[in-house]
Order: sequence, then structure tokens, then C-alpha cells
Amino acid sequence: MPITLADEAPMRRAIEASRAALAAGNMPFGATLVSPAGELLWTAQNDQVTRGDCTGHAETVLVREVAAALGTDALRGATVYASGEPCAMCAGAMFWAGIGRVVYAASTADIAQHLGGPSTLPIRCAQVLAGATPPVAVDGPLLRDDAIAVLAAGGAKFSGGAAAR
Repeated sequence: MPITLADEAPMRRAIEASRAALAAGNMPFGATLVSPAGELLWTAQNDQVTRGDCTGHAETVLVREVAAALGTDALRGATVYASGEPCAMCAGAMFWAGIGRVVYAASTADIAQHLGGPSTLPIRCAQVLAGATPPVAVDGPLLRDDAIAVLAAGGAKFSGGAAAR
């Protein structure tokens, strides 16, 4: 599915959540969920530092929070907008949740360049989800420069940190 103007508002919200995550002391990542009908349902941010949970990436936090608050049906066929390209763990979580589309701002390479750190998982989201049944569309980048600005601020804060995502 091609990226359209309708994709910009939820992505801006995801990037705002990444700023909030960084301000809270977490890695600079945010995500939003939009229903198949186009309704913005939820926004989440990375909480891996403040919760002490290495799986607290924005996308997994989003899946957990939505499942608990709205039920798992709210996830099925929905679109996740992620300020950074989802890692393999998050891609898998979104697949198992029934997400139909993922749109990202900054790429995996952008994340590695601006956050660095000794740990990287360089597989791309589309590679993880290639051949998935049912299929999950992966689109991006969208508003890349806006997301990179937040990543750069995170890089200054977490330079050399082990929690590169």
C-alpha cells in the first residue's frame, strides 16, 4: 500500500511519543495504532529503561496496552506507525497480534547510525515479515528527517549505550 497524506498525522503522533519517551529517560521511540477504518486508537512509547524491561520497545508496549485496554480484536488488520523501523522482536509481536500494515519513519540503518551501541540486530522489518501468512505490509520511510532529529538527541543522551533499540 503506498504512503499517502493520511499517513502523516499518525506518524507525527508516533514521533511526538518518541520525544516523550526520551524526555522520560527511555530510548527515543514511539508508535501509534490506527484502525482499518482510519481511527487513531492508541499511542505508546518505549519504556524499557524506566520499567527495566528490555522488551519495552514502543511497538510491543503498544500491542500489550491495546490488548489489555481495547481487546485483541482492535489490533487485527490495524496499522502501526513507528518512529523507528521495528526490530525483529517487534515485527514478530505485531504479526502475532494480527497487525496488517507497518509504517516506519527512520530506518534500521538510521537507528544504528544515530544511536549506535554495541548491540545491533540489523535485519529489516520487511525481511522478518516476508512471506508471512497473512501478509503484513511494510512501508517507509515517512517523515524520516523528523524522526532522525529525535534519534540524534537520543544518541547524545545514550551514546555508547547497550540499549540501541
